[in-house]
Amino acid sequence: MNISYSECSARERIARLLDEGSFHEWLPPSERVASPHLAELGVPSAFDDGVAVGRATLAGRTIFVAAQEGEFMGGGVGEVHGAKLVGLFRRALRERPDAVLLLAESGGVRLHEANAGLIAVSEVMRALLDLRAAGVPTIVLIGGANGCFGGMGIVARCADRIVMSDIGRLAMSGPEVIEASHGVDEFDSRDRALVWRTTGGKHRWLSGDCDLLVADELAAFRAAAIASLNAAAPVTLASLEDEHQLLSERLHLLDAPVEGDEAIALWTRLGVPAPQRVPELDPGELTRS
Repeated sequence: MNISYSECSARERIARLLDEGSFHEWLPPSERVASPHLAELGVPSAFDDGVAVGRATLAGRTIFVAAQEGEFMGGGVGEVHGAKLVGLFRRALRERPDAVLLLAESGGVRLHEANAGLIAVSEVMRALLDLRAAGVPTIVLIGGANGCFGGMGIVARCADRIVMSDIGRLAMSGPEVIEASHGVDEFDSRDRALVWRTTGGKHRWLSGDCDLLVADELAAFRAAAIASLNAAAPVTLASLEDEHQLLSERLHLLDAPVEGDEAIALWTRLGVPAPQRVPELDPGELTRS
């Protein structure tokens, strides 16, 4: 039976993605490590602050894993949430597991504790890049209903490899944020087709922002995670120059005026066969085309 990744909770994803019974959680809910800021504001908190972290095995290999819970404040990052991620990454730097998996589902930083959350995200990025520099593969899985936005969108792009489902979403600013800042004429967040053409997994794979595109199935994510265990790619000057060249070339694809749908125009200029059919193709059909 195919089980939807997007419909599972953070702990259900951990239980079904990793080797059965192998997950050992650090700072579980029983430790009651919750945000002090939310309590001060009279906002309900969670005893794990919306993220589960620990050690497990995947295909028999030792990994560290973090899974954000999208049902708690949209997976938003606060001080404690961020500290748990940083602690996991720093421990991985000392103990050198075979890989670190981040099951990302987040709208970004919590507005309730914005300054603490922003600082936390910057520390997460630094700790993740330290792991890359040390050669420990960092793999981000994106397929939850809330997507991966804001500071966590930046964190994801700092990793060695990104795996997305076709219904996953990845961007810096979320559709609602863009609409609130620039108006509905700039971006209609209720236009689901527009949202997925702009931030969805298919678009991110076609434009080179994610490495593997999979179906919304736990088995597909597990297979992709196993295939990524040796995906270490330390940041070097040459790799940064290659990335800048890719971004520059992509930016110039839209130098000419665009008529009609911008996403389809971009896919056309990327050389995608039958770009107008992209929204209706399943991930397997798209990656084979």
